[in-house]
Amino acid sequence: MSNAVSGLPIGRGLLYLIVAGAAWGTAGAAASLVYRASDMGPIALSFWRCAGGLVLLLAVRLPRRRVRPAVREPLNRKVLRIGVTGLGLAVFQTAYFAAVEATGLAVATVVTLGAGPVLIALGARLTMGERLGGGGMAAVAGALGGLAVLVLGSGGATVRPWGVVLAVVSAAGYSLMTLLTRWWGRDGGADASHTTVWAFAVTTACLLPFGLVEGLLPHTAQPAHVLALLAYIAAVPTALAYGLYFAGAAVVRSATVSVVMLLEPVSAAVLAVALLGERLTAATLVGTSLMLGSVAGLAVAEARRAAAERRTLEGGVGEKVLI
Repeated sequence: MSNAVSGLPIGRGLLYLIVAGAAWGTAGAAASLVYRASDMGPIALSFWRCAGGLVLLLAVRLPRRRVRPAVREPLNRKVLRIGVTGLGLAVFQTAYFAAVEATGLAVATVVTLGAGPVLIALGARLTMGERLGGGGMAAVAGALGGLAVLVLGSGGATVRPWGVVLAVVSAAGYSLMTLLTRWWGRDGGADASHTTVWAFAVTTACLLPFGLVEGLLPHTAQPAHVLALLAYIAAVPTALAYGLYFAGAAVVRSATVSVVMLLEPVSAAVLAVALLGERLTAATLVGTSLMLGSVAGLAVAEARRAAAERRTLEGGVGEKVLI
């Protein structure tokens, strides 16, 4: 079950995405601890997250022998891919933080992560011909329903139009990043680790002026504690998670990627209960169950589809599975 050009097995790509989604969910808890211990703002935190992740990615990449891709990518396409991916990442993160400030965490999360799979499914159908059958539609609907129950189940959310607009902008940035990663990953010409490093360089440059206005250096009575949290955010939910995300998103269908990455709020909810003392509610259990079930269903269907395509390529008569 491999992508014919890149060589990365579909199953491994799904595993990469699952780990990335779970790691992304830990960023929120770590950010909450940073906010408790300092006056750092969200843009500054995003800047240090990307800058630290970039340093770690460069440190890992430089000693490694570079493997030439199966297809040599033209320079102009490489520059375009890196620039657009980095810009999409910057819009995704910054607009989301602004939406949280404008309309609250619950609504911003539901709109951003809920609109993402819809935009990605439509974009993948129009640009790459990736189809969602009945099972896929049911899985997406179940995941979005679980997200709504998980985040809004506690009630008290306030919807503000400007915050919703910002959340949709954030979803558009995430969708663009995901679709282009899949589009350029289909022919094997894009190096996932190279994409990750340069995308973070572009994102860091985009966030720097806004971070300078907000203030990059926080005031804190616990500098070692804040520094350790920033190091964790840069290492696990950034360098590791985005490296795995770009590799997996290049070989797994875009709509499946968008649903698998909904594991982020599941991971965040688990950490909120386990580490931050938040109460375990029925909404948390129901929402988590719906989303995990949807992700598992799509993962199994993706593996079956890849196996069928492999049998067809090998000359067998494989049943075409549409999800």
